[in-house]
Amino acid sequence: MDTKELLKKVRKIEIKTRRLSDHIFGGEYHSTFKGRGMTFSEVRQYQFGDDVRTIDWNVTARYSEPYVKVFEEERELTMMLMVDISGSEFFGTDEQFKNEIVTEIAATLAFSATQNNDKIGLILFSDVVELYIPPKKGRSHVLRIIRELIEFHPKSKKTNIAEALKFLSNVMKKKAIVFLLSDFMDDDYQHTLKIVSGKHDVTGIRIYDKREERIPNLGVVQMQDEETGELVLVNTSSKRIRMNYEKYYREKLDYYNDSFKKSGAGIIDCRLDESYVRKLLGYFKRRG
Repeated sequence: MDTKELLKKVRKIEIKTRRLSDHIFGGEYHSTFKGRGMTFSEVRQYQFGDDVRTIDWNVTARYSEPYVKVFEEERELTMMLMVDISGSEFFGTDEQFKNEIVTEIAATLAFSATQNNDKIGLILFSDVVELYIPPKKGRSHVLRIIRELIEFHPKSKKTNIAEALKFLSNVMKKKAIVFLLSDFMDDDYQHTLKIVSGKHDVTGIRIYDKREERIPNLGVVQMQDEETGELVLVNTSSKRIRMNYEKYYREKLDYYNDSFKKSGAGIIDCRLDESYVRKLLGYFKRRG
């Protein structure tokens, strides 16, 4: 993709997602994700009804009359976007691929965080961490994140969610709002997710296509595994093969639901042919 085409795509996504974050998600994001606590703002003279525990005794002694400390909510937060860029994210049978919806959702969340003057960071992962962008503020930083989501080419097509979560734990020492975007066709991440969720506010956003849930009866067809690149002939008219695939898919989905439930993390399921706007807004309202 040449620079001109890339900038055009970035601009198109910015216009769409910024409008959503400005008019829909800005206030919802602000009310859903609270600050880390209370931070000192100023001192003022004691007024009747003030909590005596807030008296600043040093200032009181200096002016020979009572002064209290005033605190306000510490609003600045850090959002980390963790995005699965393995081969399965390039699947799609309707108008868009999964990775295109992922980019729009990530951009919407990032602009919502920017409205709140929060920092935004990015982790792109396959079965390894492919790219890490440390958290920063500002529009230009969000545009860089969008560019990477559009243009980055992973070295691997496989998935390892646990590895990405371990990396997050190593680089993020303070509590962060974490959105993990994937189709979650993986396992063995429950233990790591539980540890990460104990420190950070984690939400899994599952992006999927309805045609991934089962194989239609189409006779003998050639299929490619997006994560291994292997081409195989599959007899889709075989009931056993279709049932085995559905069983495999259901096991991965059950593992995802069970893992997030046990870790206390939130989940949002976004099907390609559904509105992610409604899904995000509904989630924010339930949490707020």
